[in-house]
Amino acid sequence: MESSCRVTVWDVATRLFHWLIVVLIAFAWWTYKADRMEWHRIAGYAVMALLVFRLWWGVAGPQTARFVHFVKGPVSAWRYVSGRVQHVIGHNPIGGWSVIALLLVLMVQTVTGLFASDEEGLESGPLASAVSFTQSTAAAEWHETAFNVLLALVVLHFLAIGFYAMRGQNLVGPMITGGKLVPAETAAPKPAPIWALVVGLILLAGTFALFLHIDGG
Repeated sequence: MESSCRVTVWDVATRLFHWLIVVLIAFAWWTYKADRMEWHRIAGYAVMALLVFRLWWGVAGPQTARFVHFVKGPVSAWRYVSGRVQHVIGHNPIGGWSVIALLLVLMVQTVTGLFASDEEGLESGPLASAVSFTQSTAAAEWHETAFNVLLALVVLHFLAIGFYAMRGQNLVGPMITGGKLVPAETAAPKPAPIWALVVGLILLAGTFALFLHIDGG
């Protein structure tokens, strides 16, 4: 029987990002359906602030959160799919690209929301006045389309979780606790320096405050 040990795969910041995005997207959907557009915009600003943090964390964060760690080419993906790579710390090559897809769609979702306006011009994003009305309504259409694409990616995400669960791999637990059982000879991922977290939190808070100011101004 192969010996194993428990290591911290996902740091607290990465886990909080993941679950806050889940909560905020659900909250943004509810506020839109309930016509609470002021809260809808605030939720969007929070998502954008988190995305700015995640981009920074993907460069300066811990090993498993960095893009260079999990964004791999087709050769690495094929080696994983064909079973030649048995153990992966963090995202596997397929999961890595799903993360990139989710982040890109969320970026499109939030950016188009900044410029979006409804057909009556009654509700609009804080930057809608910077573009023409035609462009603003087009942004609203892209905003809605991006949400539908996001829903499709979420469904695929759940299917992947179910697929790996049937193979005995729990993907949800480590994203809650941070820990995961790995082969004993596996090196623990390198953590992020404290200064990187401080810079990330400043970027997060600054982005959120900036768009709150634009909205209020």
